[in-house]
Amino acid sequence: MSLRLKFNLVMVVAFLIGLGLAALLVNVLSQRTARQAVMSEAAIMMGQLDATIHYTDTQVSPLLERSLKVQFLPQAIPFFTAQQTFALMAKEFPDYSVRHPTLNPTNPTDRPLPWESEIIQTFIAQPTLSSLVSERQTPAGQILSYAQPVRVGDPSCLACHSTPQAAPPSMIDVYGSENGFGWKLNEIVGARVVSVPERVAQDRARQTLTSVMLGLSGVFAVMILLVNLLLHVAIIAPVRRITKVADEVSLGNMDAPEFDTGGRDEIGSLSRSFNRMRRSLAAALRMLDG
Repeated sequence: MSLRLKFNLVMVVAFLIGLGLAALLVNVLSQRTARQAVMSEAAIMMGQLDATIHYTDTQVSPLLERSLKVQFLPQAIPFFTAQQTFALMAKEFPDYSVRHPTLNPTNPTDRPLPWESEIIQTFIAQPTLSSLVSERQTPAGQILSYAQPVRVGDPSCLACHSTPQAAPPSMIDVYGSENGFGWKLNEIVGARVVSVPERVAQDRARQTLTSVMLGLSGVFAVMILLVNLLLHVAIIAPVRRITKVADEVSLGNMDAPEFDTGGRDEIGSLSRSFNRMRRSLAAALRMLDG
């Protein structure tokens, strides 16, 4: 087995071990980073929904207040506007979904699912909690959710949710007088929940891992080429020339030219030592001949 092959085998084994360790580390870090990135996007979406809700509540609803006495206009409801806004955003972020589950909703479709009820109860039990990240297993896979509490913070909300008598008649005509009432100021009545499949984070982590591994493999390929070039120029080629001269001397050709690399490294030291030995051998043979 040649020196070059031995050296390359050692390099490849060391690289594979290093690549395996790097893959484990990068996979953990990329999974964590991708998950944080997905939740950050969910938080940004939640902020956009909050801005939409606030704008509708302060700018749109007052303008439509009189019209609500004659005809119910869902555009005056902040949560409806937020849902419509998210529906437009979903075209750019199809993996994300949003829900506004409420314990006693006006619209029955907003009734919380069991896992949403747990989130709401967590916010009720911990009133100072501003957000919550949770996971749940579904037939389609693991789902990540980012949630914030819905609190009755504006007395104007009670105009529609305190008693049926205080609510706009047009709203009663649409939803009836059984749901969405009895809310109290500063009470947590529901949650806003943005959900995304965990595979989104996993796909991003996988892409990061693949990119890093390909990058490391490319760096190794360049490195092993450079090292092999250096190995050939600095070690293999000089040793072959020394070997050729040694073979000629061993066959009795004492007129073979000396070989001196002129370098100060180990190969240069070897060539100078070999030349001294050759001259000594030649001198010894001349003495025997004389």
